[in-house]
Amino acid sequence: MKNELLRLLANGKQLDKQSKATLPSIQPEESKDSARRDFLKKSALGGGLALGGMLFASADDTLAQSTSKVNRNSSPSELKITDMRYIVPMTTVGRCPIIRIETNQGIYGLGEVRDGADPRYALMLKSRILGMNPCSVEMVFKAIKQFGFHGRQAGGVCAVEMALWDLAGKAYNVPAYQLLGGKYRDTVRLYADTPEEEDMSVFSAKVKDRLVTKGYTWLKMDLGIELIKDIPGTTVNSGFWKGSQWSDKPMTLGNTKHPFTQIQITEKGLDEIAKYVDKVRSAVGYDVPLSSDHFGHFDTNNAIRLARKLEPYRLAWMEDMVPWEYTQQWKEITNAIETPTLTGEDIYLKEEFIKLVDHHAVDIIHPDLSSSGGLLETKKIGDYAEEHGVAMAMHFAGTPVAFMANVHCAAATQNFLALEHHNIDLPYWESYVKTVDKKPLIDKGFALVPDSPGLGIELNEDVLKQHLDPKDKSWFVPTREWDEKRSWDRLWS
Repeated sequence: MKNELLRLLANGKQLDKQSKATLPSIQPEESKDSARRDFLKKSALGGGLALGGMLFASADDTLAQSTSKVNRNSSPSELKITDMRYIVPMTTVGRCPIIRIETNQGIYGLGEVRDGADPRYALMLKSRILGMNPCSVEMVFKAIKQFGFHGRQAGGVCAVEMALWDLAGKAYNVPAYQLLGGKYRDTVRLYADTPEEEDMSVFSAKVKDRLVTKGYTWLKMDLGIELIKDIPGTTVNSGFWKGSQWSDKPMTLGNTKHPFTQIQITEKGLDEIAKYVDKVRSAVGYDVPLSSDHFGHFDTNNAIRLARKLEPYRLAWMEDMVPWEYTQQWKEITNAIETPTLTGEDIYLKEEFIKLVDHHAVDIIHPDLSSSGGLLETKKIGDYAEEHGVAMAMHFAGTPVAFMANVHCAAATQNFLALEHHNIDLPYWESYVKTVDKKPLIDKGFALVPDSPGLGIELNEDVLKQHLDPKDKSWFVPTREWDEKRSWDRLWS
């Protein structure tokens, strides 16, 4: 070995004497780049020339040659967050703000504040993340997670988190799921939300469109006392309450939690709801899972009575029958019925999910990634549930930006069941983005998991500009008023 090295060195020295013109020399700073390019061209010739060049070149030139084919998408360790801007497109559920986090290297990341939330939930975080490295996703997340809370108040933190994964994936030239540990699946099963219709023929047509035309293999329907509100003798005490279950004004039905309404469903009411479910199940058949949601605001006893009434129809789950924080009440319902129970779309961070799982209060957890903490936190939630024998479905009602964040998380989480698609009837929804790989977002009821860097999408400016919030049609304008941090945020002394 020693003799061989000496021979190579001798050959190299001889080569150096014969062809010094082909090797890089010490040059002024301004000509180093051109010299390096010249070196790479000549070292690519191979054989003795390449070996001699590598033996006697500078460390910089050797590194440049050996990494000449590496894809330099960016310099991740030197990335810095420089700006955050936003737009507010509309979907079937209303405003869905999209943020763009920009960097000092020209690459950016896309995130989405949860549907129905205010972009200022994200903008208030801008001053707290400027100058940070977006590839340090968990560090940034820990710095801002104190500013999120349950429901839509989590939207800003989650939007930033998903934009960071988009950025990190682009910086390292890998899809977001790869940064979460890799993927379990190439496609993600979707469940199609199907709102109730008073006209059963209209509902049947929607079901046929979803199952036959669009190829979905899992449906969810709205089901509850809203269906029977105009039928006399079906409920007790509902006439006392003002507004519907969707109102958020104080002292209305919609803003009064379930145990406090004293609404009861009569036997006639249970029969009427069962008749409706029977028609739906007849239209759908039993080969397709059929989930249910939006029952109304009534207590645990009535939830159990309703669930037992509907057990012959083998519903896939009964969702949000009482508020998620009532762990003991959820456990009572779950233990009393055969139909799987599910909740979680408004829970922020893993701790409250852990409580539900530890008590086995529900059969299935149901995080919304735009409230639960983003991609990594939601994967942690799913992994914890899996270890305790609990499955995970995913709630979603936003634009394709948050949709693709969900797709990457679902691909990387083993106990995943299905992801909600709430905008099936919005014809231009998929056109809000373009996929980098040119493949469709959805094929026959399944989302395609991309191998493109980050989330794998780009915004379609022409389409989005046609569907912006009428009250805010701005397009990623500067947000300098959010640059300055004006508080001491540490939670401990």
